[in-house]
Amino acid sequence: MNKLINTLLKKEKFSNPPIWVMRQAGRYLPEYREIRSNVKNFLELCYTPKLASEVTLQPIRRFGFDAAIIFSDILVIPDALGVKVEFVKNEGPKLQKISSSADLKNLKRDNIKNHLQPVFETLSLTKSKLDASTALIGFSGSPWTLACYMIEGGGSKNFEQTRKTAIGDEKFFAELIEILTQSIITYLSHQIEAGADVVKLFDSWAGVLPPQQLRKWVIEPTKKIVSELKKLHPQIPVICFPRGIGAMYEEFAREVGSQGLALDQTLEKNWAKKNLQENLGQVVQGNLDNILLACGSKSEIEKEVLQILESFGDHPFIFNLGHGIIPETPIENVELVMKLVRNFTS
Repeated sequence: MNKLINTLLKKEKFSNPPIWVMRQAGRYLPEYREIRSNVKNFLELCYTPKLASEVTLQPIRRFGFDAAIIFSDILVIPDALGVKVEFVKNEGPKLQKISSSADLKNLKRDNIKNHLQPVFETLSLTKSKLDASTALIGFSGSPWTLACYMIEGGGSKNFEQTRKTAIGDEKFFAELIEILTQSIITYLSHQIEAGADVVKLFDSWAGVLPPQQLRKWVIEPTKKIVSELKKLHPQIPVICFPRGIGAMYEEFAREVGSQGLALDQTLEKNWAKKNLQENLGQVVQGNLDNILLACGSKSEIEKEVLQILESFGDHPFIFNLGHGIIPETPIENVELVMKLVRNFTS
């Protein structure tokens, strides 16, 4: 039985819910670091199907998660569109900035399928090696978050330049969002055709927007993506992660209509249970603090894990973190969480 798929599509409740964690394949694992040390740059690893598939499978072999999420990065879409993307050690991603309608005309809008073929090959290869009880998750960044990186040229605390652009040059910004929206639909559709059982949309910087802008640049484009994917692939569930939007999670869930909603670690559990699980019947995923997992004592981690399970476990629920696992996370802490979730009875 595929617990993750049944939870999302059939809204089936399990006494011990399915579990996977964001960034479960990565730098906290020695087997990942060994592979990464032999690859010139991060994008090369993402675009080498044999290696990307191996990295995807590593945490499944080690921990037995209920889902594998394909090893890639949200910035492969700007890369496919012809925007120069590089990952600088100790600094993070650096992108060629997009700032004008002329820049938009130069984007390679029809290049998604061709350029990202290695990602689709990774999915197919991984699918062939997974047990049927383990779901395969594909993913993409959401339009707002991708636009943030493309306009800022990299990361930022508050993405002020992007917010200024969205207000001061709305026509240009709306065109960029639409290009990204259509690119994401194409990208995720090809991921599904390559073997993804579930797809997830990461809107990592949704939380910097006030409500009216959030509706325009996060909720509406995401709603369009989810609606189109439902038409194209009605049996494939979509999980959305609009990180940091607080009480706007309720409106997001009502408007977007995805099968799953990932909760960040700032969201109060009782509020989420009442407003999302009970009132809206939403399948929620989350939301263990990733810093607590890395730095907390065993007793602190156990207490929080059990509180999450007791809060959400009497409804269809997926256990996960509130954000991605960080590199210094001890492997024994992940093993502890797995043991607690597997032994839990709601």
